[in-house]
Amino acid sequence: MIFAGLSLTVPAGGALVLSGANGSGKSSLLRLLSTLLTPAAGRLLWGGAAVTEDIAAYRASLHYVGHLDAIKPALGVRETLGFWAAMRGVQSPALDDALAAFGLDRVADWPCQWLSAGQRRRLTLARVVAIPAPVWLLDEPAAALDTEGEIRLVEAIAAHRQAGGRLVVATHQSLTLPGASELRLGDFAAADLLAEF
Repeated sequence: MIFAGLSLTVPAGGALVLSGANGSGKSSLLRLLSTLLTPAAGRLLWGGAAVTEDIAAYRASLHYVGHLDAIKPALGVRETLGFWAAMRGVQSPALDDALAAFGLDRVADWPCQWLSAGQRRRLTLARVVAIPAPVWLLDEPAAALDTEGEIRLVEAIAAHRQAGGRLVVATHQSLTLPGASELRLGDFAAADLLAEF
């Protein structure tokens, strides 16, 4: 058992920061919220209904960004964003807006193999802008980002929240997220999960 007795709600425009020591369950909780893992007990609600009632609709409403960047080295930067949009069935993705939001417009035609670790992370994060979804689940999103990249990330998060989007982020870094709630993992001892968006 990683954690239990955990209950959380993320309202429209809300942000929840997951904190805790390595191994406390931050990534596992994000995987549960994304339905990549199934809880042993408890419920995950979306709009008041269990996500299991229409798991495809719930999955379409979120972006999960994990530790790995999921980038093919031979594809170009813009091409990669277009690929992700096509996978989600988005006909008119905001590719230019996403590239500009993360400072990738000048490298848009580069093959991804030329990108630095920070640029690869920016590209991974750019998909949340290019392909709108109301829920963002971000696991250590600022990893490998320089100061400018972190500023761009915080700006993208602020715009998402201002538009009514929801955010759950696991991070060890100090991101400026005004009004965000914090949940420290490792302090729970009962038996169920209740999460609601």
